[in-house]
Amino acid sequence: MSAEATNPGAHSRRRGIPRIDLRRLGRAALLGPASRHRLPDAMAHVADAHRAHHPDADLAVLRKAYVLAESSHRGQFRKSGEPYITHPLAVTLILAELGAETTTLTASLLHDTVEDTDVTLDQVGAEFGAEVRYLVDGVTKLEKVDYGAAAEPETFRKMLVATGNDVRVMSIKLADRLHNMRTLGVMRPEKQARIAKVTRDVLIPLAERLGVQALKTELEDLVFAILHPDDYAYTRALIADNATAGDALAAISEDVRRVLREAGIAAEVLVRPRHFVSVHRSRLKRGELRGTDFGRLLVLVGEDADCYAVLGELHTCFTPVISEFKDFIAAPKFNLYQSLHTAVAGPDGAVAEVLIRTHRMHKVAEAGVVALGNPYAHSVGPPYGTQPEPAAGEGRDGAAEPQDGERADPTRPGWLSRLLEWQRSAPDPDTFWTTLRADLAQDREITVFRAEGGMLGLPAGATCVDAAYAQYGQAAHACLGARVNGRLATLSTVLSDGDTVQLLLAHDGATGPSPEWLEHARTPAARIAIEGWLAAHPDPAGPPDDAPRAPLTAPAERAEASDVVVDPPGATVRLAGCCTPEAPDPVTGFAVRGGVVTVHREACPAVARMRALGRVPVGVGWSRVPGCRVTLRAESFGRPRLLAELTDAIATAGAAIVSATVEPPSEQRVRHTYTLELPGADGLPGLMRAMREVPGVYDVSRA
Repeated sequence: MSAEATNPGAHSRRRGIPRIDLRRLGRAALLGPASRHRLPDAMAHVADAHRAHHPDADLAVLRKAYVLAESSHRGQFRKSGEPYITHPLAVTLILAELGAETTTLTASLLHDTVEDTDVTLDQVGAEFGAEVRYLVDGVTKLEKVDYGAAAEPETFRKMLVATGNDVRVMSIKLADRLHNMRTLGVMRPEKQARIAKVTRDVLIPLAERLGVQALKTELEDLVFAILHPDDYAYTRALIADNATAGDALAAISEDVRRVLREAGIAAEVLVRPRHFVSVHRSRLKRGELRGTDFGRLLVLVGEDADCYAVLGELHTCFTPVISEFKDFIAAPKFNLYQSLHTAVAGPDGAVAEVLIRTHRMHKVAEAGVVALGNPYAHSVGPPYGTQPEPAAGEGRDGAAEPQDGERADPTRPGWLSRLLEWQRSAPDPDTFWTTLRADLAQDREITVFRAEGGMLGLPAGATCVDAAYAQYGQAAHACLGARVNGRLATLSTVLSDGDTVQLLLAHDGATGPSPEWLEHARTPAARIAIEGWLAAHPDPAGPPDDAPRAPLTAPAERAEASDVVVDPPGATVRLAGCCTPEAPDPVTGFAVRGGVVTVHREACPAVARMRALGRVPVGVGWSRVPGCRVTLRAESFGRPRLLAELTDAIATAGAAIVSATVEPPSEQRVRHTYTLELPGADGLPGLMRAMREVPGVYDVSRA
């Protein structure tokens, strides 16, 4: 069996990220540093890769960083048995191949020294400068002994804040995680799964948003192999069985070269194999795959205008598949990606997907922000290590951001600014961790225009509630409604890309959000702000939190002097809209004005806030109820008959569908939301299991 067949990461060598021989590198590392004026043998790979992108780079600082890293890590070994220095070397080589500049490579060589050796941040700063010190500090983990279970989420919070000041922090973290994922086989299976899930939920979406496709695709394959071994094995065998599939694309590529040559267009035409996850998604979408489905044609040209010239020739000389055409040059993706996408059909009906881009676009498409060099070389402001965390709406140097929410510098994107803004309001690590994963799960962004001028970037599915908090922050509590494209609209209105929105605010400050707003909030910033206001105003005038979905009893509790003037047996009970408790969830209640008891899930963040405000909980418990209503969200890959099979599985499990929503497909993924009625709560695990077993469904969770 080939190395590529057993290791999805072997695909990366065809994408320009070579795999170094760790044993040979380890032997070179153990020999120690070379002479004073020569790079150590173990650094030869890094030096060659770096000079390929930066011919005039000064390698002296890299030699100095390697000497410190090698000496400080000496005697340390990885679980694989290799000298520990092979890890920072491998991370640095990954970044060097992507075109990272010297400062990033220096920091990547040193990225584990402060965490795992006696080297201090002050020492790093004194020897290599404030920028390197900042980058090393940004990727240094927080100690579990100090933070306990919160160490991982708080470490990511720290990294995101550091990334907001310097995006190179996350570049190093992504390369670090890639090498760790490549060598994860020495870990216990349960630890492999835990690390793979965090990689899937956090690191891969960040790599996508930063445009580092070369890292993202290999991370996807490595996660795929760990979390879905059966599907991975099937896909691996499928690729092996179609080893000659490239011949079909090669024949079409020759025709494309001939057409472009005759048209006088200088272009490089390449056949790019799809990676494992891409083949898997294509199979789920299209069913049986043909030879041309195992790869794409990549056409590289010199200028933007040449891209459109190539497109014109292809659509003239071949049969175009118009539905596959996308122009990401005129309208780049939010992660800097630019290309023309199209597809053409050959004489036998085989369809070949084609990507058309300039060489510069290709470099950015593969390496994202890493390919932009040192984006801070000309920044003005206080030196590294002295500037505070930027306030909302400001960049690292204190300069105001444009009104459209996107930074003038493409390495400081608006989505990162918004993420940093809401994370400041996240009250605890668990809320931050859960909200971060949910925010990163948004596949794409939409742009809406403000009636007053400027633009707002929002996730797909965002509503006027989200737009209000994105534009006005806490002042959005006074929002009364909106005009969308000039027409009055409710705050629950879902916005589309290109809509113009005008938010209508009360100026007397006498209004505030209702619990129903939470049902229409899609962004973390909106949800956190609304929940905070509701917790601070537990007795708002107006409609109740929510209509009761199942009867509850509130048994009398042990009375104390500070207890609430409430009679539980006769109290009116309502379910909180912020957490929508369902039997048999553990619940607690709080008395509010008028003898009403509002019931929350025990795990609801509002419960902790109520307790912190001194509110005394009322004991509540579920009575016997004839049924159980629950809302489930299914994430799936799009394919024919998926909806029919999923609803059949729900019916077979004995559940009735009260309502269902299927969102439009996004990058071959579909989200289904079902409100279901079950005979009893004990049937919920079996129902969720049956839904997950439907081919194409990769996750089912409580909404």
